[in-house]
Amino acid sequence: MTMKWVIPVAELTKDDQIRVGGKAYMLYRLHNGGFSVPKTLFIPTDAYMDYVDRTGLRERIQAELRRKALSEMRWEEMWDCALRIRHMFSKKPLPDEMAKVIGDAMAAAFGEQPVAIRSSALEEDSAAHSFAGIHDSYINVKGCAQILSHLRRVWASLWSDAAILYRREIGLDVQASAMAVVIQEVIEGECSGIVFTKSPTRGNQGVLEAVHGMNQALVDGAVEPDRWIFDRKTRKFLAHTPAKRDQWMQLADTGVELVELPLDKSASAPLDPETAEAIFLNAFSIEAFFKSPQDIEWTMDHHRLVFLQARPITTLSEKGAGDDRSWYMGLRRTYDNLKTLRSKIETELVPAMEEAADELGGINLADLTDRGLAEEIHRRKKIYDQWKAVYWSDFIPFAHGMRLFGETYNDIIQPDDPYEFVDILSAGELMSLDRNRYLEKLALMVREDPLLAASLKQEDPASFPPEFADALALFNNQFGDLSCGMTDMSGCRPDPTMIYRLLLNMAGQKAAKRISKKTDVTLEERVMEYARRFPASGTIDAFDLLELARASYRMRDDDNIYLGRIEAQLFAAVNEGSRRLADAACQDGEADESLREAVNALVPQADGPKHSSASGRQVRPRQLRGQPAGPGFFSGTARVVSVVSDLENFKQGDILVCDAVEPNMTFVVPLAGAIVERRGGMLIHGAIIAREYGLPCVTGIADAAEVIRTGDLISVDGYLGVVTILSAE
Repeated sequence: MTMKWVIPVAELTKDDQIRVGGKAYMLYRLHNGGFSVPKTLFIPTDAYMDYVDRTGLRERIQAELRRKALSEMRWEEMWDCALRIRHMFSKKPLPDEMAKVIGDAMAAAFGEQPVAIRSSALEEDSAAHSFAGIHDSYINVKGCAQILSHLRRVWASLWSDAAILYRREIGLDVQASAMAVVIQEVIEGECSGIVFTKSPTRGNQGVLEAVHGMNQALVDGAVEPDRWIFDRKTRKFLAHTPAKRDQWMQLADTGVELVELPLDKSASAPLDPETAEAIFLNAFSIEAFFKSPQDIEWTMDHHRLVFLQARPITTLSEKGAGDDRSWYMGLRRTYDNLKTLRSKIETELVPAMEEAADELGGINLADLTDRGLAEEIHRRKKIYDQWKAVYWSDFIPFAHGMRLFGETYNDIIQPDDPYEFVDILSAGELMSLDRNRYLEKLALMVREDPLLAASLKQEDPASFPPEFADALALFNNQFGDLSCGMTDMSGCRPDPTMIYRLLLNMAGQKAAKRISKKTDVTLEERVMEYARRFPASGTIDAFDLLELARASYRMRDDDNIYLGRIEAQLFAAVNEGSRRLADAACQDGEADESLREAVNALVPQADGPKHSSASGRQVRPRQLRGQPAGPGFFSGTARVVSVVSDLENFKQGDILVCDAVEPNMTFVVPLAGAIVERRGGMLIHGAIIAREYGLPCVTGIADAAEVIRTGDLISVDGYLGVVTILSAE
């Protein structure tokens, strides 16, 4: 049984490759080839298979992956699916027999010595695909109990969001995937690095990179390495590029930490030329042994060269690679990177966005000539596109802060509800809630003034009372145009009069329910329990991580309003251009052609009538299964929203059904009884705002806006993620 669940590196055979995966098999071959490797044990796929079978996790994993076709899932839905699967692994300890066999083997081999626990999936580090960085690994894990706990975390990373997406991109069978694990002694080397025996950019050269301390600093990109270039043909040194040396990676009480590099080391390179050449020649011996160029990790242990792993070089940019793994991986950020990103967003980007919106809002468009207005439209479109690019490059990755907290919280608390952490994140105000309160204030003014209501019906802003006109102008400047969705102008026809109809609708109904701040003392108790159990010897403070996550949670909603302010100024210029073109047409005049081109480039031409794909005779399912995103149960009339203008007729108690709740649509949420959307995820805008108002919410319903029709009586179960069509329209 021991050989089935634990295999020492010296006892592996070539027939075991299918059981231990590419990374482990390469280590075995290095060991057999006479190259120095750390003390290593392998946990083959047999252990993973037995674990998921004996605990019943196999069926539960398959059920999660079948909730929705992977081809239809967005990134947020993938992360939710991965979180639920990770939570399953954390809640299911190894069966007693497995725990004893694996635990005894770990104790005999390592005792209390720190180990590294690394993934070795069956497809990993093959010549065709590289999964480097996709699966989890842990360094400086001590003791049997912690090793077994982290073993389950590595197994769970087989189903991480990035891993599932990458498997889908390259066409691997998700259902057939399995995970082996490599457990190695940790070597705290004086210097470490990597060697590309063949440069990914220059095929006639090899590259060696080195840092002081442990290799994790280089692999994570936390420390810039010194770089040596070698000629592959002559094996001779060509060039050395020194780095800024101020930090190195060292072992902490748990895990590893970046600390200041001693002055005597910062003044010198990690390697002298002779040692660099010796490492490179050893790396070429490994290339010759494997008969292909290699990407090799190494460390120096008291002048002993130790190879940590080797894998065939794969270049994602090669013809035929065709996957978006680099983009997916770019969304996953380290704690230190997220801290830096938060500072950049809060101190640089947000103030700059507000300044840009204010500058644009200070221009009197009526004073511009037609040609000048056309130039201004082009300028504003360029500014908007620049900030939209920033939104994707900086704001979207910052959303990983709340996901990092969720994973950490679940690992240390192991709550019954994998989304318990979301309640803790919701402390603090969202700008969309401020917007909703402002809208209610405007609706109250309309409700109390019949003359104002009449002016709104006539869509005659010239007759608005000054107080209302000023308040409305301030709203538009602060929160943007509600007639178009933010972050994507495609198909948008900005309509400045939409807010008039919306306010009339809101004024004719009861005042929207106000959000009630959470007073449940158990939230504070959860925070304190999380902080108490947070690893005291770690390098991250519990409350610092929580505050980072809360900032990430708020910004996930607020960033769209900041971008919307700039978008609104673009719409203002387009609307002014459209008005001038209409006036010219009415007066049989000639409009400036440059203005016509500028407006037409941004305002789509009217389409023909759209026909629903749902036929009146079509058989519709009665029960729809999605993802629970907001607890609660509600029955009511469905209101399907396909375009923003559909929101004008939204009534209090309607159930909002849509493809996706865009941030610019959430102003009707206070009126809604529940929310149903096709897009899935616990941390998307619709789910966030639903929980803030305490509404049942189900996401990830495929074709929700087509299967459900306006007027249907439906029930929304936010506990189970089920929507039932009780009666047709």
